[in-house]
Amino acid sequence: MKHIYSILVLLLVIGCTKDFEEINTNTNDPVTVQPSLLLRQVIYDYGEQMSYEGFTAGNLLGQYSTALDFNLFDRHDLKSPQLGGNPWPIFYQNLRDNEIILNLSQENAAYAVYEGPARIMKAYMAAGLTDLFGDVPYSEAFQGDTETVTPSYDTQESIYMDEGGIFDNLDKGILAIQNYSGTIALEGDILFNGDLDGWIRFANSLKIKYLMRVSSKIDVASQLQAIVAEGNFIDDNSANAIFNFTDGEPNSFRLAQLRVGDFNNYVLSETMDEILTNLNDPRIARLYQPFANSTDGGYNGLLNGIDASAGVSLADYSLLGTIFRENTGLLDANFMSSMETHFLLAEAAQQGLISADTEPLYNTGVTQAFEYWQVELPEDYLSVDAALNNGDPLENIITQKWIANSINGYEGWVEYRRTGFPQLKTISASLNNDLIPIRMPYPAEEEALNNANYTAASNNTEGNSINVAVWWDEQ
Repeated sequence: MKHIYSILVLLLVIGCTKDFEEINTNTNDPVTVQPSLLLRQVIYDYGEQMSYEGFTAGNLLGQYSTALDFNLFDRHDLKSPQLGGNPWPIFYQNLRDNEIILNLSQENAAYAVYEGPARIMKAYMAAGLTDLFGDVPYSEAFQGDTETVTPSYDTQESIYMDEGGIFDNLDKGILAIQNYSGTIALEGDILFNGDLDGWIRFANSLKIKYLMRVSSKIDVASQLQAIVAEGNFIDDNSANAIFNFTDGEPNSFRLAQLRVGDFNNYVLSETMDEILTNLNDPRIARLYQPFANSTDGGYNGLLNGIDASAGVSLADYSLLGTIFRENTGLLDANFMSSMETHFLLAEAAQQGLISADTEPLYNTGVTQAFEYWQVELPEDYLSVDAALNNGDPLENIITQKWIANSINGYEGWVEYRRTGFPQLKTISASLNNDLIPIRMPYPAEEEALNNANYTAASNNTEGNSINVAVWWDEQ
């Protein structure tokens, strides 16, 4: 009887363990995520969040708008983000998810079509990150599940120039698309609807942008000329790297979903008011609203960085335009556009970096900027008020690009740091000794979660100072 019992126990154990792994696997919990779902998520989440960041914090740094309250950031206390001003987690969350797409594309032949777009998005987001902060975790980052959760900081120069960096990923991304011979379509692509040629044009426009960004450090002329000669970049608004917001939730611009008081915290800046007024620029009516106390439908801007305790009347200043709240279906999340590409090429021509006539490139950029913002271009705008040679041509090019980037305020601030244009103002009640910041500070969570590496990076920036230039901006 004892032997029979032992046999039964053995059979029971064998029966229970034979398919143990299969029985204890949740078939409703996938082991890996589909890259199409992740690609859609990365593009949308990054575009939506950075459009909000660009509108709130970026537009304050770039002096497109002025904050009436909750305005420590507008007074240049950048370590105290309030309604925006902490893009660090947006970059790292999306770079991490994008890295999963890139890994899947290299591990599974069925996903090979995703390699090119994943590399291009990695280059795009990495450039946005390092241009704001300078040296950042990169080569050891985005892989906390398999590598380290305390990554070291890479120099900005290496992030741009080394293997696996920005230019390398753009080149490899283009090559991956050109070499792709499969029949599986790219899905989840809300920028180009699966058009791989659109991704190549996007990558080439980004190469123009980033070559100009580092042009004070390296000789970029031959590389720029080669791209111009090939002509395969974003050349028309129909080819822009954008996705559309909607008028209603859940895909409307975020300011349309928040309290009206949050939206009404932002008014036209004095800097933008003066520039648009001096140009007789009708885009002021698209981007801003007449102030409530105006008797003639006029506009009024407020100097950035006010002391909120002094108190100002909202009715005396122009609110931001209805396109940012009531009519967000007219608004895009803008990754890269033809107008920006043409302004960059106009600058390159003006600086003698490419063999081309500056004026047609500039005029095309301005014309496309008016089309983008759905405003009719005045007949004499390019021959009188905004003529290329009406003043300093380089300043005119950068100022027009600055105006056009009104939803990408960080871009306007980055290009001001690089070129000195447009001429931003000393703010009203500065908390940074009347200095305009030239980098974003590392966030407090880095000091807490990655202390040793943060400390080294902080020491390299004079104690995480916002007044220390990044590599491409060093004189």
